[in-house]
Amino acid sequence: MRLLLLSNSTAPGRGYLDHAREEIGALLDGVRRLVFVPYALADRDGYTAQVAKALEPLGIEVTGAHTAADPAGLIGGAEAVFVGGGNSFRLLKALHEHGLVRAIRDRVAAGVPYIGSSAGTNMACPTLRTTNDMPIVQPPSFEALGLLPFQINPHYLDPRPDLGHMGETRAERLEQFLEENDVPVVGLREGTWLRRDADRLTLGGIAAGAVLFQRGAAPAELGPGADLSALLDERPRFDSPA
Repeated sequence: MRLLLLSNSTAPGRGYLDHAREEIGALLDGVRRLVFVPYALADRDGYTAQVAKALEPLGIEVTGAHTAADPAGLIGGAEAVFVGGGNSFRLLKALHEHGLVRAIRDRVAAGVPYIGSSAGTNMACPTLRTTNDMPIVQPPSFEALGLLPFQINPHYLDPRPDLGHMGETRAERLEQFLEENDVPVVGLREGTWLRRDADRLTLGGIAAGAVLFQRGAAPAELGPGADLSALLDERPRFDSPA
């Protein structure tokens, strides 16, 4: 598999996808046509146009999956697949409704590059359970694409005691996830990403890095360039209380 999983699509002070343009270009080297999956947002035409404009300098033609009478068939012939961010519940519901869960799995297993950002990164996990989003719709299942055997939490935020927020922090929520599921979670801070090439998995992006949460262990800080390939051998155990 060839995956690029971005925590976010827009970095402060920069244009859409600008912060990861070199990484995207490297992954899509030789690709001329890409299918974009825009179902996480309501304005699918506008979203697809935004992606097309961002990838135009790379010489890549973008087609929205929503424009096809048979979206799964379109995915079946794709040179690359990009699943965009937005609301992950809405996105997953649409993937199931249009038969895209199996279609994307099969295409990526065949070696086609997959890019995910935010909600699209959530989709690469086995399940939706570590999203930050509000469940504005109800998908038929929390089962996602399962391109990785562990979970990711995009847009990971560190605790900020100075804000006076009395609710749960992101770290506390992920620790609660681990109380019920024995599955590692990588918290991707803004400006970071995971890159998978076959059996190698590395962390990229800015110096802030990521945090690895595992049952029975303290959260571990990860820096850019960290080799996380061992996570590809994980066997996730969901609904397995500590």
